[in-house]
Amino acid sequence: MRIYLAGPEVFLADADAVAAGKKAVCAAHGLAGVFPLDLPLAPEAASLEAHQRIYRANEAHIRSCDALIANLTPFRGPSADAGTAYELGFMRALGRPVLAYTNILSDFAGRTLAHLGPHLRRRPDGAWEDDQGMGIEEFGLADNLMLDGGVIEAGFRVERQDVPEAQRWHDLTAFTRCVRSLAATLAR
Repeated sequence: MRIYLAGPEVFLADADAVAAGKKAVCAAHGLAGVFPLDLPLAPEAASLEAHQRIYRANEAHIRSCDALIANLTPFRGPSADAGTAYELGFMRALGRPVLAYTNILSDFAGRTLAHLGPHLRRRPDGAWEDDQGMGIEEFGLADNLMLDGGVIEAGFRVERQDVPEAQRWHDLTAFTRCVRSLAATLAR
């Protein structure tokens, strides 16, 4: 079974080392990890702009996999990487298993409130809103309800843990729990 390993680790200088670690965890559980940077670009895509070649190749790569594990650790703000969120939703729409983890324990609402700081106010009903009048999602979830919801509907839960900032992108403990969970489900 091929598992697409979605996450912002592709932006790390040592992305190949992180990919190798994740693939090793998958292999130890009888699964084949597929990292986004593994993709060969199709010759017919040579005429496209670089961003469109990467997009098409990633979508084809995701379609070639049987399940997806997404790293939802907040990336450049209080929420998950937008590309990773897209990939999780895309795989969920294909009807395949999606799992996720985050290396930050605090919930999405708490991170959003901290991020917005002085740009918050209370509505008459007690809910928070930002200075543009947009409400703050407060469900105690790891991230946006659509991300957590997709994982839950697939029969799993978002694995959450707190990791020191220096290890945030390299600690594979929660990722390993996702792999174990998927392997156990497949074994049934």
